[in-house]
Amino acid sequence: MKKDINYYMDLPYTIEVVPIPRAQGGGFIARLPEFGRLTITGDGESREEAIASLLAAKKERLSDYLRKGIKIPEPVQEEEYSGKFVLRTPAKLHMVLSKQAQAEGISLNQYIKSILEKAVVLQEHSRKEEDKEDRLLKEFQALLEKKFERIELSMQSKEDLSGLSPTKTELKSQTDEYPDLFELVPCIITVQDRNYNLVRYNHEFAEMFDPKPGAYCFNAYKGLNEKCSNCPVEKTFEDGGSHWSEESGLNKDGTIAHWVVKTAPIKNDEGEIVAAMEMCLDITRIRRLEQKVMRSEEKYHAIFNNIPNPVFVLDLDTLEIFDCNNNVEPVYGYQRDEIIKGSFLEVFKNEDREEYASKLRKSAFISQAKQVTKEGRTFFVNIRISPLEYLGKTVLLVVTSDITKRLETEQQLIQASKMATLGEMATGVAHELNQPLSVIETASSFFMRKINKKERIEDGNLFTMAEKIRSNVGRATSIINHMREFGRKPGVTKRKTDINKVLTKALEVFSQQLKLREIEIEMDLQEDLPPILAGSNRLEQVFINLLVNARDAIE
Repeated sequence: MKKDINYYMDLPYTIEVVPIPRAQGGGFIARLPEFGRLTITGDGESREEAIASLLAAKKERLSDYLRKGIKIPEPVQEEEYSGKFVLRTPAKLHMVLSKQAQAEGISLNQYIKSILEKAVVLQEHSRKEEDKEDRLLKEFQALLEKKFERIELSMQSKEDLSGLSPTKTELKSQTDEYPDLFELVPCIITVQDRNYNLVRYNHEFAEMFDPKPGAYCFNAYKGLNEKCSNCPVEKTFEDGGSHWSEESGLNKDGTIAHWVVKTAPIKNDEGEIVAAMEMCLDITRIRRLEQKVMRSEEKYHAIFNNIPNPVFVLDLDTLEIFDCNNNVEPVYGYQRDEIIKGSFLEVFKNEDREEYASKLRKSAFISQAKQVTKEGRTFFVNIRISPLEYLGKTVLLVVTSDITKRLETEQQLIQASKMATLGEMATGVAHELNQPLSVIETASSFFMRKINKKERIEDGNLFTMAEKIRSNVGRATSIINHMREFGRKPGVTKRKTDINKVLTKALEVFSQQLKLREIEIEMDLQEDLPPILAGSNRLEQVFINLLVNARDAIE
């Protein structure tokens, strides 16, 4: 099928119609969401006008896209939706939803489906209520414009305003026919003349500000003796347009009130502006909540920055640093503006970054992680990771604790313990070395006797004796190297280790001690054990300590 303008005009694109907030002029805006950044929209005073404007713009924009060769997106058909999708949530939310589903006696899938259905229904209901409110306000504005057609106000002639009383009486009797529009509309409404006198106001305004008869708007709202410097009513009389502002004043009980103001002109048959209608929406509760949120944020930042450990807020996917506290600089050497927007992986060595990237996303705790400062100094930290919501998205809260000094102290204690163990094993080691030395001494004595007697040594005997000397020298070297390695200060790096080999080496060092005390050892090691991640030197010390404890318990 040829994809021309008619093809695209006939496609069933989705039309979204959204009300424009009254503070921004009111009305509706319609759009085609499938077009994304290409954006095709229309607007109007009503939904119907907005859709008509959208359809007119749609044909014009589609023709332009076809002419320029721009790829036009097509709507997704209903059959393209499988009814299944994958939703990733924080573990805590998953747990809460599962428990609630269990309490309801239904599956987690059914429970989430019911929540989504309720949310969609509530959203649609809220949209309809907003539409109804907008419609009522527009009807009320039109009504007031009709009622003030007979009002003649002339600032040049300065006519006596007392003549307005019959018109105002007539206005009141006629607006009484529409009590829902005037008295029950969910906002404050006043009607003001060019002198800013309150000609008419609804019950909600009276309840909030308790105006005196003939009061000026600025006096009733704010207790002022002259008009406000930024007066939207004045601007409406000047240019005939609608204007808005945000104001603050005192309620009749003395508490501070905040409200958003929107004005509209009221004209007579000749198109002259005879009054201005001012509609105010009370936003006091919103402003108070904002103040509480601000205080809460200040408290959060105070706590966040005074935590004695470095704290990072990371993007869950990229591990980009969104935020960090003041204690990052003393530990890592980076100033806040240097490290923000960078990757948290930059504080790890290049060869370790891939490993720790996986651990950070999957683990709640990482022990003895090796990191580097800005100057390149290596140090060790424990890392605690917690997922949380931050600015509307799931992030990782990462807290690090520098444990370098603690590890150094532990190393010193371990080394002291090793030296004590070596002291205890001195007798056994001496015995172990004495055996190969005795063999070497015997063989050398044999050679010397033969040489002194000038007797020939048979080749077979000479080879056998030389082999014994070589093997015992190797055994002595192995014992010395093992003791040297055991006495060396161990590092904290963990590597894949065969636990059977480590245990066998520990027994080789300590077995003579046990033999001297007539203690027999039976080894029953399982073969083909998988390697473990450990420090072989430190693990050997653990086994030797266990052997020492077992020896002492037997004695």
